[in-house]
Amino acid sequence: MAKRERVVRMSVEQPLWRALSGYRVLTMVYAVLLFVFERSRFERPWVAAAFLAVLAVWTLVTLPKVANAVSCTKRFLGADLTIGLTGILLTPFVDVQARSVDGLTLPSIWVAGSVLAFAVKGGWRWAAFASTFVAAANLIERGHPTLDTVHNVLLVWVASIAIGYVVEVARASERTLARALEIEAATRERERLARDIHDSVLQVLAMVQRRGTALGGEAAELGRMAGEQEIALRTLVSSGLVPTSRTSEDTARGAVVRTVDDAADPADLAAGGPEEGGESGPCDLRTLLAPYAGSRVTFSEPGTPVVLEPAAARELAAAVGAALDNVNRHAGADARAWILVEDWGQEVIVTVRDDGPGIPEGRLAQAEGEGRLGVALSIRGRLRDLGGTAELVSVPGQGTEVELKVPRGRGKTER
Repeated sequence: MAKRERVVRMSVEQPLWRALSGYRVLTMVYAVLLFVFERSRFERPWVAAAFLAVLAVWTLVTLPKVANAVSCTKRFLGADLTIGLTGILLTPFVDVQARSVDGLTLPSIWVAGSVLAFAVKGGWRWAAFASTFVAAANLIERGHPTLDTVHNVLLVWVASIAIGYVVEVARASERTLARALEIEAATRERERLARDIHDSVLQVLAMVQRRGTALGGEAAELGRMAGEQEIALRTLVSSGLVPTSRTSEDTARGAVVRTVDDAADPADLAAGGPEEGGESGPCDLRTLLAPYAGSRVTFSEPGTPVVLEPAAARELAAAVGAALDNVNRHAGADARAWILVEDWGQEVIVTVRDDGPGIPEGRLAQAEGEGRLGVALSIRGRLRDLGGTAELVSVPGQGTEVELKVPRGRGKTER
């Protein structure tokens, strides 16, 4: 049976457009009824009737224009606001007493719909622009505005800006929700693939390793390579890394989900590769350290992204690489190493430990005196530039441990 795919479309903005369409129709009817019941107060009723006829036709004909954001163009908004302003400025011409007696204008509260259209379309800045023109037209129409007129003008101005701001927040929340659902779908697919890999590829590699070790000879070498690939693949699957790492932030301006492309090779990043200077978003440190995992290197990480500035993540990954190079060079080819990543909020700590013979006391000072600055320059120097620290603890016969600490917020590219 063919699978049916269910597509759910989300829009917190669409109900606002439907409400705006209803508001425009209702307020148009209200303005017409006001004229019908109070036409005796108009000195030039035929002018008022002509304007309200144009207003009614315009409102009904342009209903599709306020159906969604795509249809609501700038040209339409400009024409709609012009009609509203014209009605306000025509009021003293058809009702001479309008300047001396506070009352409703020809379009009445219909003109607020034009301002709301600006707010829903473009946010609070557009709302402020439109409401400013409406406020100016009302003040001109009154001639000598009273306190009530000023109060009403300010009320419309502030309310429209507030509605525009709420619309912007709603749009940001909608985008955040859509991206969160996308991440959830990608996570489910990744977990399904991980189960399939575990049930097939990993078990085959483990069997090849066991059989190769038992047979010996060339088969033993094949078994060793299969074991290395099994560990590397198992580390990748268990870490949950995908080609694009998404991280969530909670800022004062609203929730934001960022997408960060993974680097192809930590060594390239350490050397200042293509990402140097081109990446502006945060970087997940786990994606840079995961490739170091292997048959003799165990990588342990948090279950959530460890987000750092790109430059800080690159330098920290390069320092870890330098520490592992020292393990290979001094502890021997059979030495095992462990990488532990800890995220403490204000700082990130990466620990690299090995089970080698350790470093004799005074050996590091001697190496620096001889001009070999691997630890001093490649590790401590990198961390010092980031405002962090590198501590090395080594006991002869018990291995070496390097603890790298980097504070958050460091490593931003200077502009």
